[in-house]
Amino acid sequence: MPNPEVSASYQELSEDVERVSENPAEEREGDMEVHEDSSSVILPDGELGTTTPSLRFSKTCLKNVFSVILLFIYLLLMAVAVFLVYQTISDFREKLKHPVMSVTYKEVSLYDAPGIAFYPGKAQLLSCKHHYYDHIPPLINPGQPGDIECTTQRINYTDPFTNQTMKYALVVQGPRDVKKRELVFLQFYLNETDQDFSAIDYLLFSSFQEFVSSPEKAKFMKDCESSYSSWKFSGGFRTWVKMSLVKTKEEDGSETVEFKQETSVVNYIDQRTKPRSDQLFFVVFEWKDPFIQTVQDIITANPWNMIALLCGIFLALFKAADFAKLSVKWMIKIRRRHLKRTRQVTNHIS
Repeated sequence: MPNPEVSASYQELSEDVERVSENPAEEREGDMEVHEDSSSVILPDGELGTTTPSLRFSKTCLKNVFSVILLFIYLLLMAVAVFLVYQTISDFREKLKHPVMSVTYKEVSLYDAPGIAFYPGKAQLLSCKHHYYDHIPPLINPGQPGDIECTTQRINYTDPFTNQTMKYALVVQGPRDVKKRELVFLQFYLNETDQDFSAIDYLLFSSFQEFVSSPEKAKFMKDCESSYSSWKFSGGFRTWVKMSLVKTKEEDGSETVEFKQETSVVNYIDQRTKPRSDQLFFVVFEWKDPFIQTVQDIITANPWNMIALLCGIFLALFKAADFAKLSVKWMIKIRRRHLKRTRQVTNHIS
């Protein structure tokens, strides 16, 4: 006999199969409802791997704005660098055109004895002595010939400006020892004159020794008269001349010498008993100070400094250009990444 429990199970299974076969549409509708419910579920942020779209957009916008600001800053720096290059080159050219005068002082204890050329005319040299420490003893028998203790030479030469007139010069060796305040005191005498004013001309040149050793003294004196200025001292006075030496270096490397003078004049009181119509001339030559002044034009523009500055400026330009290039690439990359993420989120939501 068949088992009643097995019969009951077969009967239930057959009833289920018949029920499914009769309602297949209802089963498909149930499956679709399950899928729709699962697709409408919003996944958490961690599962997408990114933040919400609004927060991502704000961060990207800030990054782009910051990049644009940096780009403008570096463009401004590049403009400043270009201006500095132009200004540096302009300053260098200006300094080349206008050199600066440089003055230096060299201290000496002994000068090279200068030459003093007198043009006395009809006047006669009565006395010439070297004294020290600014002390000149009282005159003894003024107007009478005295001791001539100076080194002197007489020379005749033609006038360098006319080449026709003969000139007579008395050349005297000047003082040397500036530490002992050496001076040269000279006295001239003029008996008669047909001029309204009486004066004796003189000029100074740098080295008496060069004059002595020169084989053509006449030519030497003509060159000195052409190069140096001449001065005068008047009769009836004691003229005190304080000299200073100025050397000037030219652009071609040559050197010129010039004398500067400070002159003081003191009236001579003639105490001779008999009135006379003659004139007495007294002159003193002394060094003002132990400093030789050297003047030269120097160019303050240093090409090495300009080259170093230009190298630094060009390096900054290249760095700024490189940074601007990288900033633009970074902005493009950020923009592309933002668009890609936007498409991904849109496709996921769809």
